[in-house]
Amino acid sequence: MEFDPQNSSEEILHHYKAGIGVFTEKMPGLAEHFNSFAEECFKEGELTQKEKQLIALGISLYSQDEYCIVYHIKGCLDQGCSEQEIYEAVGVTAAFGGGATMSQAVTLVQECVQELNQLKQ
Repeated sequence: MEFDPQNSSEEILHHYKAGIGVFTEKMPGLAEHFNSFAEECFKEGELTQKEKQLIALGISLYSQDEYCIVYHIKGCLDQGCSEQEIYEAVGVTAAFGGGATMSQAVTLVQECVQELNQLKQ
């Protein structure tokens, strides 16, 4: 399954998790080290996990990484971010990423926030 922006956020997250599973089977040491590193990066510290998810969302938008955009929108929502906080992070990213960031914001970000909020209900 290739990335298709028409897929639901849930399908995109499932596709990513399935891919990580296969990669972990093929490269267990590398996957274990990467996962440990990522967990350490997202631990609560001087920055909250919520703030770290907002930063990760901004980087994902700037780099045009659709899987990470969806993954970190979910992370933001899981950490209690409001839609307004997410959109403010998008705005800051757009100050650096311009039109490419805005194209993701007005499509994928809005659709994903709406869909993932509905799944939480």
